[in-house]
Amino acid sequence: MFWKRLTDLLISFVALACLAPLLLLIALAIKLDSPGPAIFRQKRVGRFGKLFEIYKFRTMNVGTPDLATDKMQLLPSPITRIGEFLRKTSLDELPQLFNVALGEMSLVGPRPALYNQTELTAKRMAAGVLEFPPGITGWAQINGRDELPDDVKVTADQWYCRNWRYTLDWQIIFSTFQAVLSKRGAI
Repeated sequence: MFWKRLTDLLISFVALACLAPLLLLIALAIKLDSPGPAIFRQKRVGRFGKLFEIYKFRTMNVGTPDLATDKMQLLPSPITRIGEFLRKTSLDELPQLFNVALGEMSLVGPRPALYNQTELTAKRMAAGVLEFPPGITGWAQINGRDELPDDVKVTADQWYCRNWRYTLDWQIIFSTFQAVLSKRGAI
């Protein structure tokens, strides 16, 4: 785990420094596209069930309810014009590098559930998934992302936690790039 945290720190700091111009450009585009802040903060369930605020680029109109992505499809689309592009390319996730630098998240781990996804959180707690730090990407993300039902996500997250090794994280990171480029499972 020491190497995992060290890798998280190094990559998050280097990525934030190198991506600073892109981050500023995205923030400006969001501000020009719709009223509201460029950065969206939301309570998520972290390691050991502790709540933390996740940072993302805002892709929806201000005032949109906090619902899981699959539940959002039941409402009229609250996604902004630039938000659609950011979600399809996963660029909205880049501010989570700050969460990684702060130690609230890891580059790789189970995706953190919304604070109000109590059923999913209970399943993860029972499966031992919450003993791992949440990640920007994870085993479930490269195997379906938002297309997977909660039970399948929990099983995938549990498999990752039981089979974790440093090299597995690198396999997931490289596979994430393929999943993002293919836009597979992105909503």
